[in-house]
Parts: sequence; structure tokens; C-alpha cells
Amino acid sequence: MSASPRLLPWSGPGGQPCYLVSDEDGSGYLSRMADEVEAVQLGMGTQLLGHAGELLADRKAGAGELRYLAHRLCEALRDTLRVADSRGRRLPVPADMDESDD
Repeated sequence: MSASPRLLPWSGPGGQPCYLVSDEDGSGYLSRMADEVEAVQLGMGTQLLGHAGELLADRKAGAGELRYLAHRLCEALRDTLRVADSRGRRLPVPADMDESDD
């Protein structure tokens, strides 16, 4: 078993975070699925960022388009922060790091 549960890139009922306790190597089906979902989320964020640059450069873009873009960017940022949180929790802690160093 892994040392700590993995935060998954999707939410459970009511928006609650989902966690996975898996094998040490993280090669199980749900771990691989979570890796794939994270890759898709990060890829979509990258594509959205490119689209955002184009839309912001267009002086004819309307308020509705910009508001829609802002909502999608918020979703992408939320996904990216969740991936970063999940991956950060799985980083090894140096042996000489004291818990009070946080």
C-alpha cells in the first residue's frame, strides 16, 4: 500500500475530493486512469491558454465571449491546481526535513 492516499483529478458526490489508496508503484487501473485524466486536463488547459491569447488580442471580442473564456480559464486553473496538489503530496519528503520546516 502507498504511504498516503492520492488525490484524484475528479470529485465525488457534492464536489467532495476523491482519494485513492493504491499499490506502492501506482500502476493499478485507477492510478493509470487518473494519470490519463490529469494529462487530458493539462492538455486542455494549454489549448485554452492559446485560445485565450487569440481572443484577448481580438478587439472585436464581446463581453459574453470574454466572460465565457474567464469561466473556462477558471475551470482549467482549478484542474491544474488540483493536479499540482496531488503530485506535490506524492513527492518524497527529504529525511532531514523537520515537520516544523513546513
